[in-house]
Amino acid sequence: MKKLITEIIKFNEERDWGKFHSPENLAKSISIEAGELLECFQWNNEYDIEEVKKELADVINYSLLLAEKLEVDPEEIVLNKMKETAKKYPIEKAKGKCTKYNKL
Repeated sequence: MKKLITEIIKFNEERDWGKFHSPENLAKSISIEAGELLECFQWNNEYDIEEVKKELADVINYSLLLAEKLEVDPEEIVLNKMKETAKKYPIEKAKGKCTKYNKL
């Protein structure tokens, strides 16, 4: 993960794009790219995997840039969130279900 983040930062530094990467702009970009990812699945279950990969990469890229800007460790925050989610969705209640935690 560190190597990937280093490559993303280098790529952006070479283009002097950091000045555009406020937390607000990065959050907007995540939302925009997530919308483009969703568009890959619009209307039916058929999708172009190459387009999906490109849009998913954009979402990941902006997410990692936001984590870097906020000085948070992506691995740490994801693992912490998974611990919280595990408490809301214990295996014995949630396994195989898509029910929201407050209705389990």
